[in-house]
Amino acid sequence: MPTKLTQLLEIKYPVIQAPMFLVSNVDMVKAAMDCGIAGCIPALNYRTLDELKVAIRELNAAKPKYGAFGFNLIVNKSNVKFKSQLDVICELGCDFIITSLGSPEVTIKEAHKAGIKVFCDVVDLNYAKKVESLGADAIIAVNNEAGGHRGQLSPQALIQELDQHCNIPIISAGGVGTKTDIEKILSYGASGVSVGSIFIASEEAGVTQEYKQACVDYGKNDIVMTKRISGTPCTVINTPYVQRIGTDQTWLESVLNKNKALKKWVKMIRFAIGMNATKNAATKATYKTVWVAGPSIEHSNKILPVKEIVRRLVC
Repeated sequence: MPTKLTQLLEIKYPVIQAPMFLVSNVDMVKAAMDCGIAGCIPALNYRTLDELKVAIRELNAAKPKYGAFGFNLIVNKSNVKFKSQLDVICELGCDFIITSLGSPEVTIKEAHKAGIKVFCDVVDLNYAKKVESLGADAIIAVNNEAGGHRGQLSPQALIQELDQHCNIPIISAGGVGTKTDIEKILSYGASGVSVGSIFIASEEAGVTQEYKQACVDYGKNDIVMTKRISGTPCTVINTPYVQRIGTDQTWLESVLNKNKALKKWVKMIRFAIGMNATKNAATKATYKTVWVAGPSIEHSNKILPVKEIVRRLVC
C-alpha cells in the first residue's frame, strides 16, 4: 500500500496505531512497528519525564527497518508539561509528533530542528490551512466517527475538502476497523489512516480485561457522546454507569459556563474529575465504568494480539 504516508515514515502500510490516553504503551507500539505500521503514544501517559525517556530509548532500540513511532503532545496551556516533554522528545528522537488542542508552531519549529516530522490534529479546513502554513508535515483529519474527541464532518466530506485545498498529506482519523475501510478512505484522497479503538481489545493494551472485553461485547450502536469527562463532547461506551450519571453537564456547570470569568475554571475542574474517573475505569476494577471508545469497536470480536489486529487490517 504505497502512499505519501508510507514514504514519509518509511513504513510498509499507511496505518498509524493512534495515540490513546491510558491505553497506548511501548509493547503495543513495538508490536505495531514489527508489522510494518507506525505507532504513537500520548506523552501524558507518562507521569514523569524519566518514564518518558525510558520509553523513547526502548522504542529507538526496538525500531525495525519498516516501522516508525511517535508521541502525541497536547500543545495548549492545559498541559503544563508540554515544553519539557517536547524537549525530551527532541533530545532523544522519534519519527513523528502528533499535536492536539492548540497551536503547533513551537512544536513544528523545535521538532524540525531535531529531524522529527509533525502531524497536526484538525477538524476543519480553516485549522488545516493554518497548520500547513506553519510547516506541518501532514494533517490528522479527525472526523465524526473518531473515538474520544471527534470532529463534525464525515470522513468523506472532511478528506475531500482538505484534499482540494491543502498540499500536504492527509491522514484520516476515525471509523476504520477493516481493510475495506482503509481502501475507502484512501479513495477519498487520504494518504493514510490513524486507527485507535480496535486496538483497545489487544493483548498488549495497558488497560483492564473488563475494558478490553467491553470493546468486544459492545458495538457501534452503544457509543454515546458525553460532556461529563472533559466538558467537551467525547465518545464513550454506554455502560449502565454512564446511563445512570447521564451524558450532559450538570445544571450547576451549565449555569457557571454562561459566566465568561468562571467558564475556564469550570472546564478545568470538569476535565480533572473526568480524567480521574477515566483513569480509574481503565486501570483498576471499579463500578464507575467510563470507557472511552469509538464506533469501530464494532469490528472487535475477540481480544487479540496487535499483530493479528494489524493482519486483519492490511491483508
